[in-house]
Amino acid sequence: MITCACFASALAAFLGATSALAQKAYDPGAGDTEIKLGQSTPLSGPASAFGAGAGRAVVGFFDMVNERGGINGRKIAFTQLDNAYSAPKAIEQSRKLVEDIGVLAEVGTIGTVPNVAIQKYLNSKQVPQLFITAGGRRFNDPKTFPWTVPLYPDFETEGRVVAKYILMSKPEAKIGVLYQNDDFGKDYVRGLRAGLGERAGQIIAETSYELTQPTIDSQIVQLKAAGVDTLIEQSSAKATAQAIRKVHELNWSPLHIIGGSTASVETVLKPAGLEASKGVVTTLFLKQPGDPAWADDSEVKAYKSFLAKYAASTNPDDYSVLVAYMNVNALALVLKKCGDKLTRENLVHQATSLHGERLPLMLPGLSIGMKPDDYTPFRTLRIATFNGESWTLTGDPVTAE
Repeated sequence: MITCACFASALAAFLGATSALAQKAYDPGAGDTEIKLGQSTPLSGPASAFGAGAGRAVVGFFDMVNERGGINGRKIAFTQLDNAYSAPKAIEQSRKLVEDIGVLAEVGTIGTVPNVAIQKYLNSKQVPQLFITAGGRRFNDPKTFPWTVPLYPDFETEGRVVAKYILMSKPEAKIGVLYQNDDFGKDYVRGLRAGLGERAGQIIAETSYELTQPTIDSQIVQLKAAGVDTLIEQSSAKATAQAIRKVHELNWSPLHIIGGSTASVETVLKPAGLEASKGVVTTLFLKQPGDPAWADDSEVKAYKSFLAKYAASTNPDDYSVLVAYMNVNALALVLKKCGDKLTRENLVHQATSLHGERLPLMLPGLSIGMKPDDYTPFRTLRIATFNGESWTLTGDPVTAE
């Protein structure tokens, strides 16, 4: 005979179990024991210098996560494919990730070209295009592309920050601008002009180049001849290295500001020449592991230890690796916040609710600026100057607004 007390206890246990089960929600790619994630990245092709090292770091990070038991008890099944920095290849690989492998989200895709290519497809499938490494304004468009979430300072914001820095440090500057003739360059220049406001007339010369051009030497000569004393460029890693070398060869000494995406000592400044790179200025948002100022920093030590164990062939000073490390830490945080509600909608909701959060290796004074109706990842950046060996922070954080 079942007593009332026993029945009540059994019923409570049953209802509790039912409630726990009801709280779980999964979309394709998620379950009780596993979360499928994917990434296409340039392991070959013109951007492989960025993609290869960053790719190894991302794989290593998920190996570490799984070794430690996963996230909320679920292991990460991670698939990484090569898109060769080609738009058609990127679309092909995204289709494979979504339709064949069945990932919950595509994460950490590097570069404007691949991300533009896959943006419409992933949004049409309502698959998160999460924490991409691209700073084009088009990637912050919650109304048109709600499933695309950037986690890299957008180029327009960067341009505004640089404008503020110039107005504070060199108000009478005669500015010359070199930019890549695509959204990567144009967004930056738009932000620069907006930030200068009534002083935009101080831009006395402006020239662009095509990504396919073998050299930008003639553009540098042109800007020098125009009487420029402040050279601002938003260009590719290769073009930036060429510009630094050419400025040095011409014995020209302008205030030379380069884009944050080309601030890598390893892949840009070393090829340009460390001596030639002295005095170059950029925007930063992450600590530089090679900077003596961070030698005893606990986050930098943890980062180096992680790479030594899980991605030993990766250079800790490679800027693209730093960005990838920030991305995967953000992703792990968001997945943890999702709990047992691992739907694509909740993933985007949690990702775009990180406002005020600080991630490992972010510089003092900076935090994530994301909001559900405005995906701007960073609203404040730091200015840094290269001293011949590493980047040195200059002044206080600069806010774009």
